[in-house]
Amino acid sequence: MAQKIVTIYTDDLTGEESSEAATHTFTLDGVSYEIDLGPDSYEQMLQAFGPFMKAARKTGRARKAAARKGAAVNGEDTARIRAWAKESGYEVSDRGRVPAEIREAFQKAH
Repeated sequence: MAQKIVTIYTDDLTGEESSEAATHTFTLDGVSYEIDLGPDSYEQMLQAFGPFMKAARKTGRARKAAARKGAAVNGEDTARIRAWAKESGYEVSDRGRVPAEIREAFQKAH
């Protein structure tokens, strides 16, 4: 029996499917957020944040943001890992950190 796994990327803002959707992180008032956006929605977010970013002081990169980059397996983003995990019968939350055992299973499957 053959199994075919299809991953569908969706824009969290519009809910539309997008093959170009990417995960973006930002921090506000000490709370880190992660959102999957297509190019148009990401541009919209940058335009909204733009005036505030220009007026703000840079304090360097957030440590959690740098650690999150390590959460990807072989360059795969967490949205793809979550989709695979759900299709493969794993219980995984829609947000937050993907457990190491699921990331390892994903890596072995690919």
